Amino acid sequence: MKNYIKADEWRIIEEGFDPHYNKISESIFSLGNGRMGQRANFEEAYSGDTLLGNYVAGVYYPDKTRVGWWKNGYPEYFAKVLNAANWVIIDVQLDGEQLDLAKCEVSNFRRELNMKEGYLKRDFRAKTASGKEVKVEATRFCSMADDETGAIKYTITPLNFSGEITLTPAIDGDVVNKDSNYDEKFWDEVSKANNPNGGYIVMRTKKTGFEVATGMQFSIQQNGEIIEPTAEAIEKEKYVASKITLSAKEGEAITVIKYAANLSSQNYKAEELVEQLTATLDRISAKGFDTMLAEQAAAWAEKWKHNDIIIDGDISAQQAIRFNIYQLNQTYTGEDDRLNIGPKGFTGEKYGGSTYWDTEAYCVPFYLSTAPQKVTRNLLLYRYKQLGKAIENAQLLGFKNGAALYPMVTMDGTECHNEWEITFEEIHRNGAIAFAIYNYVRYTGDEAYLGDYGLEVLLGIARFWSQRVTWSEDREQYVMLGVTGPNEYENNVNNNWYTSTIATWCMQYTVEVAEKVKAENPEKYAALVSKTNLDEATEFGRFKHIIDKMYYPYDEKRQIFLQQDGYLDKEQILVKDLSASDRPINQKWSWDRILRSCYIKQADVLQGIYFFEDQYDIDTIRRNYDFYEPRTVHESSLSPCVHAIIAAKLGDEARAYEFYLRTARLDLDDYNNDTEDGCHITSMAGTWMAVVEGFAGMRVNDSKLSFQPFIPGKWSSFSFHIGFRGALLNIKVSKEGVQIKNASDIETTVLVYGKEQVVKANDDLLVEA
Repeated sequence: MKNYIKADEWRIIEEGFDPHYNKISESIFSLGNGRMGQRANFEEAYSGDTLLGNYVAGVYYPDKTRVGWWKNGYPEYFAKVLNAANWVIIDVQLDGEQLDLAKCEVSNFRRELNMKEGYLKRDFRAKTASGKEVKVEATRFCSMADDETGAIKYTITPLNFSGEITLTPAIDGDVVNKDSNYDEKFWDEVSKANNPNGGYIVMRTKKTGFEVATGMQFSIQQNGEIIEPTAEAIEKEKYVASKITLSAKEGEAITVIKYAANLSSQNYKAEELVEQLTATLDRISAKGFDTMLAEQAAAWAEKWKHNDIIIDGDISAQQAIRFNIYQLNQTYTGEDDRLNIGPKGFTGEKYGGSTYWDTEAYCVPFYLSTAPQKVTRNLLLYRYKQLGKAIENAQLLGFKNGAALYPMVTMDGTECHNEWEITFEEIHRNGAIAFAIYNYVRYTGDEAYLGDYGLEVLLGIARFWSQRVTWSEDREQYVMLGVTGPNEYENNVNNNWYTSTIATWCMQYTVEVAEKVKAENPEKYAALVSKTNLDEATEFGRFKHIIDKMYYPYDEKRQIFLQQDGYLDKEQILVKDLSASDRPINQKWSWDRILRSCYIKQADVLQGIYFFEDQYDIDTIRRNYDFYEPRTVHESSLSPCVHAIIAAKLGDEARAYEFYLRTARLDLDDYNNDTEDGCHITSMAGTWMAVVEGFAGMRVNDSKLSFQPFIPGKWSSFSFHIGFRGALLNIKVSKEGVQIKNASDIETTVLVYGKEQVVKANDDLLVEA
């Protein structure tokens, strides 16, 4: 675990430059705006260890799948969000000597991510091998107000010499992905051009044919005055630049202001990209850097108004929760239902930047409560629009009659995960998508969504489950064979409790929704029956028979749900009894040894208890928690938040807080030694859940928000914002009680400690502790 980030409520601060931490910092200090993003690579050259990353949302490449053998149903490719043209480059030469922090003596280095206003600032002093000293100040951001654009202000001051300083703003499209199979490059150049104050490159992805136009304009200031120096145009393959050589005086600053934009053929006709790019660059450069930065601050102020969490008395926890919320907001804005949330967002390449079940299980609760309703609706529509592909995916595996199996990993709905134990067997992902529909309707009251879109998706998922089960003549029950649960340290098991539980729940919920739509909108229901060839009596009859006759593994002695058949045959050595030299087991043990162990990667049985806690009494929840948590190694970033929420429900404040800190500072402290690959964006939503659903105990009961809060021992109070059915509430939990402010014109009723409280429009009340 690293501990080099300075504590601050609103800023992420790194003081001093340690090259060993550089790739970690490149992830932590990443920027994005939902449409484009970048790692915190330096503007000037850096020959040290670095992972370059500039990304354009929705642009991907179908990289070759690499497996040692092929089986029917394997995906043909692994979809990857691509490293796109690098627009942040400003190469610096000092009398012909390149400024490169890997080759300089660096001092006074400070990197600051201002989360309140949404920009990255970097200051340092550097002495080159020849003894030249300079001071550099750089500020940049990806605009939230104009989400195809970004800007950089880069100021360099010679400290002990006068001479020539050469500045070369550039765009480099000759980029690679670190995880490219066979070291393949994914872009072809379409066109490029230079002009006196900028240039552009248009690149096209191989196979998928996306075109992205990346352009820049820049201006130069010397000693505070705008100048118009002669620029030497440089062009080479996939590269444009403008080389500017200036006579610099000791102590006098030179500033480059660089404006950039990324426009994609997803949003413009390919033949119009250059024209639109030019207009965009003209517009933002006319605004100027300061105006764009002010717009950025205003856009972030509006976001924080709806999703900030304030923690009093624990600056480490405060910094962490804001960092998680900040990264979530710059990763996904919900403006485009073709986009989703990659596990690494715009901070790295790992996992391909594709969509996983993380979105439905972990991100949906955050966006439901902190963003306009359309944001979550667009996440659901993303899956609805890929229903046809989900049906095709199921057909490849032998399923019929409109059964739908949503992919484990996808960009366009096609399965592109290439490990058989995941692709074929981790089918519980289907259930998370169904649960997200339920969660959305429960929270928003938007029941029209069910008839318009939701029921069709639910039916496809339920049909899959009804064909995936097997009738066991020996048990005289249905069983679920050959699956992988959320605990991926168990493969090809029979009767994973969580998978079987969510399967029958999906079928039950589908029948309930069908009855509701049929009663309330018979015409729409009849159209759906026709479209899907639904044989209601036969299919629903089978669903109900499976629900009634499903087998769930259970241990009578311990009175717990068994993770799967045979789990107790494993040697039951608790995690606390493992040697530190064995951790993490996914880096220290063979896969064979992991599979034969009792150790659990992430919440599995407890994931089901989290989803369906209303079905279990508190003693059942406690028994299962006390059994499974000590066997869980938490080697998935998605694990600690679920454990924090359940611990809070059980009144176990110590473990709830322990798991909160573990998920909240996962990346800031590089807890799992993997932040250099990118931040864990989807698990960051779990951090928010740990506070709001954990410490505040927020649930939706009978169409009302309910709270059962407590204050972690280190905190004096905490508060957060919740949007619910048009009302905007601020909830503050302190030793005095629970204060609720209604910042909307809608009266609402909430439950606090089980008692109803009416909060009038634009009013507040205090429920005393």
